[in-house]
Amino acid sequence: MNLTDYILQKLEEKKLHFSLIDPDKQSADDAGVLAKTVEEAGSSAIMVGGSTIASSKQVDETILAIKAQSTLPVILFPSSAEHLSKYADGIFFMSLLNSRDVDYVIREHVKGAFFVRDTGIQPLPMGYLIVEPGMTVGRVGKVDPVKRNDIKTAVGFALAAKYLGMKFFYLEAGSGAPKPVPNEMISAVKENVDLPLLVGGGIRDAKTARGKAKAGADIIVTGTALEKNKENLKDYLKTIIEAIEGV
Repeated sequence: MNLTDYILQKLEEKKLHFSLIDPDKQSADDAGVLAKTVEEAGSSAIMVGGSTIASSKQVDETILAIKAQSTLPVILFPSSAEHLSKYADGIFFMSLLNSRDVDYVIREHVKGAFFVRDTGIQPLPMGYLIVEPGMTVGRVGKVDPVKRNDIKTAVGFALAAKYLGMKFFYLEAGSGAPKPVPNEMISAVKENVDLPLLVGGGIRDAKTARGKAKAGADIIVTGTALEKNKENLKDYLKTIIEAIEGV
């Protein structure tokens, strides 16, 4: 399966939802159960990653448990080259564009490049931009978050990502953010850059998700919200997915 083609083909039909599972937030077995539920709810892919992962073994065990319970493609969403897994189907080979630390911009990618070459895992090049408040990823990634009203800077980053040859662009407010990325920023980025646009952070309900999709988000990502709604996760997630698919 070519993951880029898989995503692009699905986007021709509808807006998509990706579930983000953090190996540090539950056991591997629980992650497998979570994966089964999000597939049943209609999610199109599972991203695996987090800012506080302890080891690659933790990532391996989580992905294997996910694959035992789900047929969805699993895409690594790594915080460093130390937390990669050969069991994933692909990797968002992403540059944290507004980090002050060159490690997150390119040096971790240099380390991880050998892993990608040797395992044959599919790289999906992506520009990753943190919008305030940024939350844990902003702190760990040593980011200067883009101000919520600084639309011009966000568009500039998106254009630069496109001209550098990246195939995806991700606007991120941070896991558990009190406010998601503003609709005005999403619209401006989408109007200027014809890349598949992922939006995540602070999206907790169907109304908010639909608003982001209408503004121009192609893929809505939820992570923390999944963890906080485990008891009724399938029904909860269905409302979000149905809301964005109808845009």
